[in-house]
Amino acid sequence: MEKMRRAVVCLPGFNFDDKIGRTNFHRPQHFEKIHDGVYYLAEKPIVEKNSRYPSNYSYIDEPRIPPWIAYDGQRLMFQGFFQETVEERWKSSHQIRLVTISFFLEDGTMKIVEPAISNSGLEQGVLVRRQRIPIPDRVPYRFYDILDLNIGKEPEIFGRVYKIVNCDKFTKIFLNRMGIPVPDPIDLPSDPYIERRSVPTFAKKPNRKIDTLGKFLTYDRKVLRFYGYWDDRESEYGIIHDLEVRYYLADDTIEIKEILPKNSGREGSSMYIKRMKIPKFFSGIESVGSSDPFTVLNVLGDSGAQSYFIPDALNAGETKKDYYKDSDLIIGTSMNVFGREVVITDLDPTTREYYRGKYGIEEFKPLEKPESASKCFINEKPKPPPYNGFGSYDDSLGNCFSVIPKPPRMDYARFAAFDKQGYDSKILSFRGKMLSNIPENSSRNFIIRVYLMDNTVSIFEFATKNGGFTRSLFQKRMEVPLPGQEFYSSVKPQYFEPHDFYIGADLNLGGFNFHLTSADDYTLRYMELNCDKFSRANAAMIISKMREGLKPSYKHFLEEFRPVMETDGIFVLPYEKLRESLMIYLKGRGIVEHEIITIARRYAFRRNEQHDTREYLRRLIHTELTRFLWNNLDRLAEDINHWDPSSTGFLPSTSIYTILRGCRLPLDPQLINCLLNHLRRNPEGEIDCHDLLDFMNVKINSSPPVVPVAISTLPWWNSDKDGGDCCPGINWNELIKDLDIKEDDPASANSL
Repeated sequence: MEKMRRAVVCLPGFNFDDKIGRTNFHRPQHFEKIHDGVYYLAEKPIVEKNSRYPSNYSYIDEPRIPPWIAYDGQRLMFQGFFQETVEERWKSSHQIRLVTISFFLEDGTMKIVEPAISNSGLEQGVLVRRQRIPIPDRVPYRFYDILDLNIGKEPEIFGRVYKIVNCDKFTKIFLNRMGIPVPDPIDLPSDPYIERRSVPTFAKKPNRKIDTLGKFLTYDRKVLRFYGYWDDRESEYGIIHDLEVRYYLADDTIEIKEILPKNSGREGSSMYIKRMKIPKFFSGIESVGSSDPFTVLNVLGDSGAQSYFIPDALNAGETKKDYYKDSDLIIGTSMNVFGREVVITDLDPTTREYYRGKYGIEEFKPLEKPESASKCFINEKPKPPPYNGFGSYDDSLGNCFSVIPKPPRMDYARFAAFDKQGYDSKILSFRGKMLSNIPENSSRNFIIRVYLMDNTVSIFEFATKNGGFTRSLFQKRMEVPLPGQEFYSSVKPQYFEPHDFYIGADLNLGGFNFHLTSADDYTLRYMELNCDKFSRANAAMIISKMREGLKPSYKHFLEEFRPVMETDGIFVLPYEKLRESLMIYLKGRGIVEHEIITIARRYAFRRNEQHDTREYLRRLIHTELTRFLWNNLDRLAEDINHWDPSSTGFLPSTSIYTILRGCRLPLDPQLINCLLNHLRRNPEGEIDCHDLLDFMNVKINSSPPVVPVAISTLPWWNSDKDGGDCCPGINWNELIKDLDIKEDDPASANSL
């Protein structure tokens, strides 16, 4: 026996002590099965039997950690199933049962558990308790190991074959580190029994109410409108009926009305179908109660107030109905409206936007309606007689419809929108000269006013000294017709509109030719604010016109008209240079004087002079108070004490403004506002009253007076106001930036 244990020949230098590295020297013993059913105490051999799975790697001569310590608490998890034959089960001959196979690494034991499924009728849970499971083989003492468990393998455990289809992440990583490849997961087969049970097994509850409040709140008062027709020519005296279909999104109901032309001879209401849900398939008139939500089986109770119903939970005999939805209605759809075919031909713009946003439909080509042989004669209104020249056209037209003369009706909506509101007069004022071959008339100047309230025009002549003409009203306020029209006709003549008036326009007003030379600041500012109605004051359109006109010769334009002088880091182009350049390069594109002024005002360069200092303002106010002999400073102090009962010494700016206006301070309101901006304030923004009294006191710390000037004409006063006359300088940097012309030579375009 000793010779059999030796691995090498017994020669000097080739023998090793087998006790080196051992820590225990007890006699290993274990029970071994020698005979069938009989165990004996036998000695464990020193050299163990070779494993049935030899290792590919060499062993390291180091003390090994026992597996029950190295793999404590670690296990491999596999998902699998087994197929079980089922007898006497309707529509299913077998069923698929899912299991979880656990392999414990510490001792090589296995455990099979079936997850619980509600109402399955099976004793689910642990199918195989934790133990070492032998392999069904003729060779004894062979148990399942990690090499026998993998995706796709079918281990047989105690007579039942399992198929492994998947594993967890830890198992996959562990097997890969051990050099065992893991295939991809396998799909589970369908279980006919589970599929049949997936159908709802409980009876329907017809008494359950479907909540429609959310849909009502979202789509309330939102209606889709369609246009269609019903062809009834197959019946005797039948015609094509024009219909209007309305679909209510709040409750999916449809209402159909018939469009009856005038003098059609048809009596009765135009309602074709009242508001209701229309079924897609109509087979006949339903019986009473067929559309109720549930069927009543019995009524329990003595009285009606205390009785209750027993509904049919199964709804026996109920037939499902399919109604028209918004997805079914589109151009070309034929609706079966209780046996009548209604064809949709068109829809309104709101409905098109709805379908474009929800269903992505872009093409809405109207469907042509078939022509009908029978036509209803429409009673056309008789044309009015030609204008006779008495009064205005509207006066004469009103006498044709009424024996009693009545004044023309005023457009009150336009009157309310364009009536005078405070300082906003809603009147456009232009200055013009008369164009005439007579030298005396060519020097006459006029004020032309356009009233936006009713588009009337008035002309006032202001004569120059020793000019031979007097200041007078040249033309009263009236509507001025466009020239070149047949005046004495039945068609109402066209009149001048406000957008026809602009600087540089030549107009024929009442037979006299006028050339508009300028306009006041209000007119220019109003036209610029409403540039959508006045194209000559639209800066964006003018810039686009300039870009197209200057693009071919942009380089020459920069070389010829680039400014040389620089002011505060900004190149300033004189207005005369701008006008000259636009007249040269945009002559063929119809540039007018008003458009040039609009560009000049848009890119005007203004230098704000710093005169609004506290000392200068104090001198200006003292000059005004002394000039008007104002000496009510004591009363001002009393009013401040009255408004400040707690004597804090600080009041809001609104209260100070009210006090100053109440004391009849001889100052302009805008000057008072400027005064409030220069007084000291506390952290809350309230004004120091003591600083105000010291500022207004002309006896203590009096300041030298300034030269009397008109307050409204001070340059620093009007520097922040919009509009004004066009400045002599144009901001060249901003103008070139907005033109944004790209040229082949970028140096010529960007060098300033």
